[in-house]
Amino acid sequence: MYIQVTDVEYMGDYILRCTFNNGDVKDVDMTPVLDAPAFKALKDKNEFRQFGLDETIFWANGADIAPEWLFSHGQKA
Repeated sequence: MYIQVTDVEYMGDYILRCTFNNGDVKDVDMTPVLDAPAFKALKDKNEFRQFGLDETIFWANGADIAPEWLFSHGQKA
């Protein structure tokens, strides 16, 4: 099955609650990716909270993250 993010909610700090097209809901701590060049600007929580959703999560600076990564790194909510 092709995994997609169908809903996302900011939970505080760098945690996103993701709902996937298979019905699973997981809390994903994004802290581990914030040192990668594409994500460094998102250490500013004001920037981090300004995400969009189109099958996965993306930010205005061009960063996005694979739904498979979100699914595999999330904890059941």
